Amino acid sequence: MGKKTHRKFTEEFKREAARLSEQEGRTVEEVAADLGVSEASLWRWRKQNSTSTRPTTEAVALEGETLEQEVIRLRKRVLRLEEERAILKKAAAFFAKESE
Repeated sequence: MGKKTHRKFTEEFKREAARLSEQEGRTVEEVAADLGVSEASLWRWRKQNSTSTRPTTEAVALEGETLEQEVIRLRKRVLRLEEERAILKKAAAFFAKESE
């Protein structure tokens, strides 16, 4: 019987995982499976994320921003996140193929 290893995740990864699981149309189970983490961990990260009261750099950046500026910023962010997601999917497929 093999020994289970304990993986460490960055706070940024945990926040992003929690955010993904809170999106409409996604379940905690789906996101946990996609990211390769346990559902219990994801639920815990969601709880921690919702109780966090410290301002994020993104929240600070929003001060003084017009609606048009916010839309432009968010569209750029969506494009970047979609690119990152595509890269991660390709990497996951590559490593899954390598481990077979």
